[in-house]
Amino acid sequence: MNWPLCAIATVALVALPFVYHGAYPLHILVLILIWSFAYTSWSVMGRFGLVSLGHGGFMGIGAYVTALLWNYWHLTPWLGIPVAMLAAAVMALLIGYPCFRFRITGHYFALLTLALSAIALQVITATRDVTGGSLGYTPERWQGGSSLYALQFLGKETWYLIALGVWALGPLILWRVDRSMLSHALEAIAEDEDAAAAIGVNVTVEKLKITVLSATMTGLAGGIYCQYQMFISPDTVSGIAVSLQMVFAAVLGGLYVPLGPTVGATITILATELLRIWFGTGAVGWDNLVYGILLVVVIIFLPQGLLGPLRARLRPRQSRVA
Repeated sequence: MNWPLCAIATVALVALPFVYHGAYPLHILVLILIWSFAYTSWSVMGRFGLVSLGHGGFMGIGAYVTALLWNYWHLTPWLGIPVAMLAAAVMALLIGYPCFRFRITGHYFALLTLALSAIALQVITATRDVTGGSLGYTPERWQGGSSLYALQFLGKETWYLIALGVWALGPLILWRVDRSMLSHALEAIAEDEDAAAAIGVNVTVEKLKITVLSATMTGLAGGIYCQYQMFISPDTVSGIAVSLQMVFAAVLGGLYVPLGPTVGATITILATELLRIWFGTGAVGWDNLVYGILLVVVIIFLPQGLLGPLRARLRPRQSRVA
């Protein structure tokens, strides 16, 4: 890793909001950073062949649990978000254990997690007396405007720095996973579960570890998104559409590249904003069409994602240097 280049990039990213104060560009950057972390959380398990279509449910849990704890019990998000992450982890255990224990894999696992997204969406919509249903839900505003206790800030600069810190956790977690024994065990499981079990790998436990980690990260993304937007709805933080959006962006950018989900988030969010600016309400839902077309093109011509070829070119150079 080129540490001097990383240090320069870090200083530049941190200094950005103090140099440029445009509210709308900073808003777009915050959204890109938050969703990049959410997409990275999906790629944590997706890169090992565990294709989950239920991460919209985990993100919805993170967002709604954080907001409900604040509105009903005035529990600070500094505690509410960890509780929401724990709730997402428990849900991952409840879904993952029977699947992995009885070897529900492949498209069967994907379909079961897809049902989780649909159920989460229906539960949030049906309990409208508590969650606001399809009309959405708004956390109570702090009377003074900005508050560290309430994790509410009027300035985009503060939220940019928070989102940047959360985003940085994504590549760091990927880096740690790739250099752990968990990575080797999951790679063996992805190749052949029976062979992995024969050499002593506890298949169920190892799959549960990565699933719980991924769900916990997604719960964190949901909580942060809720606090930043101060408005959530079933369609924006949960459901099948959000789950598929995570898959699209991660595959588009490059599933096996640490910054791949970030590139995917940049493209998808900018595409959504451009469609909204150019066509207004007449382009509602077009972003999903664009995602689908991009996904088909990338799978056909760039199966390793947009950053995949760059990663392949750098590998021989890194080998020669080593």
